Amino acid sequence: MVRWRTGTVTALRRQWSGAVELDVELADGATMRALAYPELVGRPEPGDRVLLNAGALLMGLGTGGYALVVALPDRLPPDPPQAHDTRDAGHLVKARYTPLQPILLGVDEEASPHRAVLEAAEDVAGLPVVTADLHSALPAILAGIHADAPDARVAYVLTDGGALPAWFSRTLDGLRGRLVGTVSVGQAFGGDLEATTVHSGLLAARHVLAADVVILAQGPGNLGTGTRWGYSGVAVGEAVNAVAALGGRPVGSLRISDADPRPRHRGVSHHSVTAYGRVALAPADLVVPDGLEPALARDVDAALAPLTGRHRVVRVPTDGLDAALRASAVPLSTMGRGLDADYAYFLAAAAAGRHAAALAGTAPESR
Repeated sequence: MVRWRTGTVTALRRQWSGAVELDVELADGATMRALAYPELVGRPEPGDRVLLNAGALLMGLGTGGYALVVALPDRLPPDPPQAHDTRDAGHLVKARYTPLQPILLGVDEEASPHRAVLEAAEDVAGLPVVTADLHSALPAILAGIHADAPDARVAYVLTDGGALPAWFSRTLDGLRGRLVGTVSVGQAFGGDLEATTVHSGLLAARHVLAADVVILAQGPGNLGTGTRWGYSGVAVGEAVNAVAALGGRPVGSLRISDADPRPRHRGVSHHSVTAYGRVALAPADLVVPDGLEPALARDVDAALAPLTGRHRVVRVPTDGLDAALRASAVPLSTMGRGLDADYAYFLAAAAAGRHAAALAGTAPESR
């Protein structure tokens, strides 16, 4: 259930594209850190009364460490300038039947300027798509692509297993100048383009954004229960199937680590093994970086051996990737661990990006 709070905005803090961080003083005098999405609730100012959903903050849930502004009840934003009693401005309802459901223009709707292109699109014509189960892989994959192909056009397809609003991600905000655009699919929203499914999102990335390579991953704040199937990132296996159905080239960014304290995530995470070994029915290129520590390399090889009947394990050289990762436009962090604390994880993501760039013909071929 929702844990409601109300209070008064005392200060605005960091702001990035689509989001405003603020301090809210509650009735008992305590201060609560909150986040507002101006496109949904309006832009808060000091002195505004706000209604908050405080559950994630009170529970201390990782990336959900904010109270979320539900409304500025005394200063509601005006209606959007477009008439919304017709479908001229779109009719895609996302976060459906929740109190903050936005109504958006889908990239392939009748009113979209891209309708004709997408109505005629049948496939993605060999587009390499790097699939990852954690949002934290996004900047490392991008670094690997641009290490060899600095001019490659890279699009991000944001799936709905984690944060629904693209605006939540400061990582994505920091990468805007390096991506040709973001397509938010399913129940996710806030991208440069909106799509109903992963399939239509991939078609939009190829035919509207003219991407050479796509990175596909859920937003931050993934959900997991510690069981084999109870993890939102398992859907990356379904993404592989979608890429293959559209004539693309799936490239698996494996979750490799020798730093995660949980045994099920050491070597190749059980989430990667489940997604690619049990859910993905189409073949993918599963990328392993050269130069892993010998013990880790043995664990990785053992974990991937049962998957080789369907997938191709590709070993990719890593020369130059360290410099590319250290030059990332945004900080690298996964589960609270930075580049040096979980080096193999980020190196594996960058190697997947390098391989995808080679498949796109924008970089030297991986070996």
